[in-house]
Amino acid sequence: MELSEKYKKLQDDLLSLGGVCVAFSGGVDSTFLLYVAHQVLKERAIAVTAQSCSFPKRELDEAKGFCESHGITHFICRSEELDIEGFRQNPKNRCYLCKHELFEKIWEIAKQNGVNAVAEGSNMDDNGDYRPGLIAVKELGVKSPLREAELTKAEIRELSQELGLPTWNKQSFACLSSRFVYGETISEEKLSMVDRAEQLLLDLGFHQVRVRIHGMMARIEILPNEFEKLFNVREDVCRQFRSFGFTYVTLDLMGYRTGSMNETL
Repeated sequence: MELSEKYKKLQDDLLSLGGVCVAFSGGVDSTFLLYVAHQVLKERAIAVTAQSCSFPKRELDEAKGFCESHGITHFICRSEELDIEGFRQNPKNRCYLCKHELFEKIWEIAKQNGVNAVAEGSNMDDNGDYRPGLIAVKELGVKSPLREAELTKAEIRELSQELGLPTWNKQSFACLSSRFVYGETISEEKLSMVDRAEQLLLDLGFHQVRVRIHGMMARIEILPNEFEKLFNVREDVCRQFRSFGFTYVTLDLMGYRTGSMNETL
């Protein structure tokens, strides 16, 4: 399908729902999905954002700001992953445990507001990686309109730019728990270390960052064209990372890529 056809299908699919509750993280995909849903469904499109220690405050603030500026009804759902049985041990199905619990709560909010559909923002690019969370999506009857319209990440960015959305070139983000090696215990302390480390790199002007944690070692993933920039500030970065609690600081020479923790599966 042409991009214009995909966009029209997305609009038609959302309109056919009559109302939808969008799982809204404030990222590229869910922002685009929520915007289009609000355009076609008006007040029948509502948003729910999960608040937890694995979701940085900056992301929550951006999600709130977007909904306020567009007049979208927005609910904040407290969903603490670390309270889910087995989650702290970081099993390979960690994302399934989290998404299942989260979407159950989102469904409750949807029904309380007379909305009979819940949607999330996965796209066609998510089909190629290990995504146990999508199993929970299917089990709970959550819609994936962007995948149904066969939209890729690049196409979502292109359409977002045309629509004037501020997220069109926003860096990709995943919950901070995805920075841990499978089987390594996830704790509030280490989540905070990762959050502070990534915020430092973002403040220094790096566009796309991940700080993967291996024990007390940080493995930095950035775009290869920004390697030299990191070398120029490496002493300051190392000093501050160590103040956050890391013992060693390394750079992954493969550069940033999604799902690098899945490469061992």
